[in-house]
Amino acid sequence: MFEVAAIIVILASLLALYRAITGPRFFDRVLAANVIGTKAVVLIALIGFIEGRPHFLDVALVYALINFIAILAILRQRESGGLG
Repeated sequence: MFEVAAIIVILASLLALYRAITGPRFFDRVLAANVIGTKAVVLIALIGFIEGRPHFLDVALVYALINFIAILAILRQRESGGLG
């Protein structure tokens, strides 16, 4: 059952990848990148649950924080022209 959920998450990531490539505006692409990162976090958590490795949740949380900080940095760079 959880394998089916993992496949659905992968398919949703592929749809977001399509939006990231073809998105008409910059913010569509950033939102698609954020969705891909979020789906990766869910996929890591699902794989940890399927394999019986609860420490994968820690990896998923760290990846979620990195994704959040990266999206903020991208948007800040776009808004002000630099990160400083």
